[in-house]
Amino acid sequence: MEDRKCSDGEYFVKRRVLDELRLDEVAQKGTWSTKPTVGERMREYLRCSVPRLKQAALSRIPVLSWLPHYSFRDNAVGDLVSGCSVGIMHLPQGMAYALLASLRPVFGLYTSLYPVLVYFIFGTSRHISIGTFAVISIMVGSVTERLAPDSNFIVNGTNETGGVDLDARDESRVRIACSLTVLAGIFQILLGVVRFGFVVTYLSEPLVRGYTTGSACHVCVSQLKYLFGVTPARFTGPLSLIYTLVDLCRLLPQTKVPELVVSLVALSVLIVVKEVNACYRQKLPLPIPIEMIVIIAATVITHFCGLTSKYNVDVVGEIPSGLKAPQAPDTTLFSEVIGDAFAIAIVGYAINISLGKTFALKHGYKVDSNQELVALGLSNTIGGFFQCYSVTSSLSRSLVQESTGGKTQVAGVISSFIVLITVLKIGSLFSDLPKAVLSTIVFVNLKGMFKQFTDVPLLWKTNKVDLMVWLVTFSSTILLNLDIGLAVSIGFSMLTVIFRTQLPRYSILGHVSGTDLYLDTETYKQAKEIPGIKIFRSSATIYYTNAEMYLEALQEKSGIEIAKLLTAKKKRDAKLKRQQKKEKSKNKAKKQSKAESQLSTVAERRLSAGQKADVVVSSRTETSTNELDKGRVNWAYQHDATASDSDSDAGCHVDGSITQASPRAPATHSVVLDVSTTGFVDTVAVKTLKNIFRDFGEIDLDVYLAGCQACVVEQLETAGFFSESLPKSRLFVSVHDAVLHILNTLRRTDLVLDMTCSTQM
Repeated sequence: MEDRKCSDGEYFVKRRVLDELRLDEVAQKGTWSTKPTVGERMREYLRCSVPRLKQAALSRIPVLSWLPHYSFRDNAVGDLVSGCSVGIMHLPQGMAYALLASLRPVFGLYTSLYPVLVYFIFGTSRHISIGTFAVISIMVGSVTERLAPDSNFIVNGTNETGGVDLDARDESRVRIACSLTVLAGIFQILLGVVRFGFVVTYLSEPLVRGYTTGSACHVCVSQLKYLFGVTPARFTGPLSLIYTLVDLCRLLPQTKVPELVVSLVALSVLIVVKEVNACYRQKLPLPIPIEMIVIIAATVITHFCGLTSKYNVDVVGEIPSGLKAPQAPDTTLFSEVIGDAFAIAIVGYAINISLGKTFALKHGYKVDSNQELVALGLSNTIGGFFQCYSVTSSLSRSLVQESTGGKTQVAGVISSFIVLITVLKIGSLFSDLPKAVLSTIVFVNLKGMFKQFTDVPLLWKTNKVDLMVWLVTFSSTILLNLDIGLAVSIGFSMLTVIFRTQLPRYSILGHVSGTDLYLDTETYKQAKEIPGIKIFRSSATIYYTNAEMYLEALQEKSGIEIAKLLTAKKKRDAKLKRQQKKEKSKNKAKKQSKAESQLSTVAERRLSAGQKADVVVSSRTETSTNELDKGRVNWAYQHDATASDSDSDAGCHVDGSITQASPRAPATHSVVLDVSTTGFVDTVAVKTLKNIFRDFGEIDLDVYLAGCQACVVEQLETAGFFSESLPKSRLFVSVHDAVLHILNTLRRTDLVLDMTCSTQM
């Protein structure tokens, strides 16, 4: 190696051309292994010691690592203010989102209490707020209403409830929701224990945002009945959202005006004050708790004005005070809700980890994705025993917890105490709260999700494939319901990955004069093909899904049609064999003519024949000589009338060189495959590369590989790719090395000098 001083923006390199064998020598490739053996790993895993036990405890129970070092002076005030703010938000959101789950509001308060305390112990994020969430609530509600519809609880006679046993129905729905929550938590725990946290990476951001936007539409439609005071029929399965909307439109003439007025007033107040909070969030020490204010005001007005008795306004009803004893879930329901539980587990974790990593990146700490699975699973599993339904983090509450100064999950504990006080002492005071007010709270909190519609024009400009994922996810969620829609969207997202690897961009590279750069000739004007050398590159890894297309694209881009050339060669070889056979027969005839000539001479001497016999012999000898001269003609240059047009067009020489009439490019003698983008090879890819070397070799074309990564070289060695006919010297560090080797081999010094090793940028 040689270094020279150079100005800014330039560098000069002088080194030998490196193939794989020379690279091993220069870089001193090691054959040792730094990975421990299976036995060593097992011994390390089973080794028990106090430090190891402490490390395991701290990793599984993160609160032990940070709570002993909690700084009251730095964090206490911020956590207290943040906890109070989030706790006040938990109350209205918990009651409102419980309606989405088709449960009584008190169960939303339970859900805002127990899981928060569990996450405080096992969670790794400092800023997210665990609890009720609209999307998860509507997913739970779809299950509870499907398995416990009103039609299953019709009682004899008619009464003010319309003949439905509400107590039995609500009890059944709570049992279903708890079983669903416990099973979803078990899924999350198992995935976390086996370190399957990376599964969320298959849920791309466009997929999650499209899914939550579609879910927001389901949430919106489900709350319209409370705003208008009507009771539409219950629909399930695909197109249920469309059927519900049609039924709501049919029932619009039956709208209860008092409930509509309450909804519009509450909605107007919430929107105005929330906009004020957004505009003056930098100046306000705390956001105005408008949701709590609206709930208190609506409850007081409804109670003292007698809206329930005078105008038949639908209210929350009795909210029992106190906590209930834990109950085991109904395991017989697991088989009926297993699919919904897995969907809830995945969606809940995807929302939770995306928010957790967002805040962790902003504040400079790390969130353990596998431990988050365990923490969320324990929150759901333990919460399910205490009559909670599935939880995840909420964007609105998490933003409040972070913006009001929250530093740790102590803020979550403080918010839980506020919810606990409400459940024990204050909850019964909200019995006259109109359900329409809770629905308006849900509507207003969907604003952030509906803003995600702005993703469509942005994705149109940036990435059409991601736009398709977003639109397909949104459409399938709207039309096929939440569970089937999620499965369809994940399947489509996987297909886009497959299509991207199956349809990569194939390029013929050209050399940029004076540099070691080789760029796509269709993109860069200064990239010129080197005479006689085709450099081919694929933008994707070569493996079984695109190996055949790789070979087809190589032939198409380079103009080298292997099938035609191999056919032409076979016909040429067949003609050579026929010609050799003819020459052998003519040689045999020549020998026979000589023998006859000798016999004629002997006969002439013995019989003293006349000149007539001499003339005959001479004529026969002349004829034989002419035929022999014709036999020396190389029939490979002659046109065979019986051959096909492709054979005659090939114009191949006996020595295997291809004339300019060849189907492939004129004077092409070498092909360089740039495999720098290939991260792995499977057996199909190895077989394809072997076939390329074999077939191109049969038509006298040299093939080289360039840019192989070390892991790819190891995989090729393991697969038995290299042999005496295909040595490692066919592999080069870069395309430039391969090109210089080819030109040096062909003694093309004129081109070698143009590609000097001194590279200017």
